[in-house]
Amino acid sequence: MPATGIKQDAIVIGGGFYGAAIAVYLAKQRGFNRIVVVERERALLMRASYNNQARVHNGYHYPRSFTTAYRSRINLPNFVRDWPDAVRQDFSKLYAIARRHSKVTAKQFVRFCRDIGARIQPAGQDLRALFEPRLIEDVFLVEEYVFDTTKLASWAERELEECGIQIRFQTQAAAIANSHGGALSVTLKHAQGIEEQLSSRYVFNCTYSGLNQLNGDFPGTATGLKQEITEMALVQAPPALDNLGITVMDGPFFSMMPFPARGLHTLSHVRYTPHLHWNDMPGIDPYQKLIQYDKSTRANRMVKDASRYLPAVLDAKYVDSLFEVKTVLMKNESDDGRPILFEKHRELPGYYSVLGGKIDNIYDVLEKLNDEKLSLSN
Repeated sequence: MPATGIKQDAIVIGGGFYGAAIAVYLAKQRGFNRIVVVERERALLMRASYNNQARVHNGYHYPRSFTTAYRSRINLPNFVRDWPDAVRQDFSKLYAIARRHSKVTAKQFVRFCRDIGARIQPAGQDLRALFEPRLIEDVFLVEEYVFDTTKLASWAERELEECGIQIRFQTQAAAIANSHGGALSVTLKHAQGIEEQLSSRYVFNCTYSGLNQLNGDFPGTATGLKQEITEMALVQAPPALDNLGITVMDGPFFSMMPFPARGLHTLSHVRYTPHLHWNDMPGIDPYQKLIQYDKSTRANRMVKDASRYLPAVLDAKYVDSLFEVKTVLMKNESDDGRPILFEKHRELPGYYSVLGGKIDNIYDVLEKLNDEKLSLSN
């Protein structure tokens, strides 16, 4: 472990996909040599990067937010190009439009897909037959994929090692403060109870739900954040659905997607996946709330409601649930948009809060970083 106070070129808080990708970017694209990644878990990509639907979006999911949809459509081929080993494409993806309570009609959905340049075609009769026609207006075959988080974690481990980037596992960033010479001082707390001080000109907080949990001089994000405890059910799909990904939309409906990391399918429901929510603020530790929360599954309710639209889902076998804290920007609750959060803080020059709601948002973050004038430490 370096001596206390040794100055780094950059400190990245959070060893999820975003933290790892930003650290690699700083090393390879900006020439940073001394980079430390701080991760509270025992390995990389164990929290929000893992506990999600693992969907590589292509825009279809966001008919009420053109910008989010279009950026996903632009980013998907880049993600497939850059992480081909982690992307699974060998399944058919269907979007079904509900006849009632949907915020988009089938005609509107087709027009929206054409506007963003996303491929769409009517599903064949054999696939349409899986759905209850009294409740489903139309079914479409689209291009959308999933990713294997374990393979992304292997990529991150390999790249960080090759770049000489240090990782502090089972370590939390507790506080940040302005220091001498324009540097930022970060207080780390290790699992063994040891404290360590690191300093750097640049600090990138990529902790997702933990953005507002730093003490010291950090005033909190200017953008309001909402926290949710969510449940992603893991099921063994019945044979009729095993090679499919299905989304019924747009409103209080559900998705069922392959989850390569476990060889199962995720089942999520707009009504039952969110268990608990609150407005994020300093002093309310989302990780502690998750630990204390009674994680009783709602998988049966998800299956029961989904089966009204997709009868074969009744034969799905529940296996497990992934509970996690999901963080969204409060300003986008009405349109379901998922823009990135990329905040610079006047009180802490060189400190960045970074959050993305989808994995493909990483390209939007890197575009922002390309515009930043980052200079190496002396």
